[in-house]
Amino acid sequence: MEAALKVAKDDGCVIQASDLGIRFRRNRRGRRSFKDLFAGRNRRTRPSEFWALRHVTFDVKRGEAIGVVGRNGQGKSTLLKLVTGVLVPDEGSVEVLGGVAPLIEITGGFVDDLTVRDNVNLMAGLHGMKPDEIQRRFDEIIDFAEIADFIDTPYKHLSSGMKVRLAFSVISRLEEPILLVDEVLAVGDKAFREKCYRRIEELLAGGRTLFFVSHNERDLKRFCKRGLYLDKGELAMDGPIKKVLDRYNKDYGLLTE
Repeated sequence: MEAALKVAKDDGCVIQASDLGIRFRRNRRGRRSFKDLFAGRNRRTRPSEFWALRHVTFDVKRGEAIGVVGRNGQGKSTLLKLVTGVLVPDEGSVEVLGGVAPLIEITGGFVDDLTVRDNVNLMAGLHGMKPDEIQRRFDEIIDFAEIADFIDTPYKHLSSGMKVRLAFSVISRLEEPILLVDEVLAVGDKAFREKCYRRIEELLAGGRTLFFVSHNERDLKRFCKRGLYLDKGELAMDGPIKKVLDRYNKDYGLLTE
């Protein structure tokens, strides 16, 4: 099957992954012994490929909230990047209907030497927000991020928590129908995390679709009714979030919350 990022047909599904797979290359360099160094010998670097994801098939309906679980390195973030189009699959296809608001590595793209004001204009514009819409939503973005006193401060002088607050505030104001969240709220204070979670609930109540990667079972159960369990790059289970978490915990001998 030809690998591609396509636009899904409007049949109620907003994301359709079919036999999805992507591989990466890693280099393996043999250790050089003292004898090699003395003789001037170089061991060549041999390229090695591995499948980060393979044979992954699922559909996501409009308005669903899907939790993606699995240990680190099992392909969760890679899957989200395939959905956004940042990565292109080597096998199969992923079809997406409508735009995506990616809460993935959300502080990336901000420019250190620009002020908060300029960064809001830049990032909102890059994500497709029109200038008049940015102007209309600017105060709302700043107020939500709780950084009104730092509007004309260079971005590089913000704390890490303030940077996350600003990024979340910008991205969560986009009108895109699909929201992708990848552990971005693991940092920051508890009060602001709860504020962000209430914002996500507002978006879900408004009919948005959520793809949510997290290691926090309480958060997954709070937002999601369905789960995808990725293990060794393959889809080990697709089902109700509680059953998916039970299976994941059982496989790795983890305690349930």
